[in-house]
Amino acid sequence: MSRDTTPALGERGGPARWRRAREGARVALARSGWGDMRWSYLYGPDTGYASGESAVRSRQSAAEEVPERVLGPMMKPPVWTWEVPLYFWFGGIAAGSSFVALACDLAGDHRSAVTARKVAVAALLPSPPLLIMDLGRPARFANMLRLVKPRSPMNMGAWALTLFGALGSAAVAADELKMKPAARALGGATALVGGYLGSYTGVLLGVTAVPLWARSRLFLGPIFVATATATGAAACRLVLVAAGLPEGHRTRIALGTVETGAMGAELVLSTVNERRLGPLGDALERGRAGHLFRGAKWGVRTGLALRLLRGRVGPGVHHVASALYLASGLAFRYAWVEAGKVSARDDRHVAAMSRRR
Repeated sequence: MSRDTTPALGERGGPARWRRAREGARVALARSGWGDMRWSYLYGPDTGYASGESAVRSRQSAAEEVPERVLGPMMKPPVWTWEVPLYFWFGGIAAGSSFVALACDLAGDHRSAVTARKVAVAALLPSPPLLIMDLGRPARFANMLRLVKPRSPMNMGAWALTLFGALGSAAVAADELKMKPAARALGGATALVGGYLGSYTGVLLGVTAVPLWARSRLFLGPIFVATATATGAAACRLVLVAAGLPEGHRTRIALGTVETGAMGAELVLSTVNERRLGPLGDALERGRAGHLFRGAKWGVRTGLALRLLRGRVGPGVHHVASALYLASGLAFRYAWVEAGKVSARDDRHVAAMSRRR
């Protein structure tokens, strides 16, 4: 007994007869003249399907065209929850505090440098638990340290987090043991690693396929570094004031200038990037991301205004400005993550990003 494999039309091994079910009918979802296939590598200039400069131009124009109807979903949105932006924020404060410690050492204020190093380590402590909570299992974090992949921001970020914690803890221990030269050297190394720790989170967003993040890749790194510097300076300033640093001290004045300048730079970079994004920047204005982004901007503006009015109102408003900078930095982190989720659900923008150069 064998199965009957006689073809319904034509002869076995040969082409079957074919006719349209209705004369003049077109194939659904297909363009005439192979218009939906001109972008494919199968029809490149090294094949017999297309040749000549005009055919290359037609393929390029077809590749840049976005269909009128995009059948989605094109990609899955990020699954990051509240742990990730909070991890970004704490890591930024730690990196910014390491910058403050190095600057204080170079300026000769070693007492403030000791405090700033402690702030850096304290801000870093929540980062590993938050990252492990997002990964799901501690073993996943340990597996990222099994090898070094310079082209992977996530892998290098895990190494930066580990090295920063080790160097920062060693610097604090050297301070406690009154080993000033060693503490300063370790503090400088911590700040060097902190430069990567404060920026890699923005780079990590920029190398993804999410349209908003990918189109902002040139700005996300500087934006995150500016926020890290501002929040680190604000945190160190508040801690130093609470520890008794007198009003009018040069370090206190310098930290106020740094936090204000860095937060102002972040606001300018965010505004310029938002305008250059065009319609793609709508994700930063809708829903929860829009509320967070607008709240962060107004927090920065209010902090800048209070900073200018401190001479008339009193030094207390400067403390409020520092607190506003810290809150705005956190809101910026949450806004960018939430806006990425909105952008990933916009099928038309995802299709446009994959077709246009």
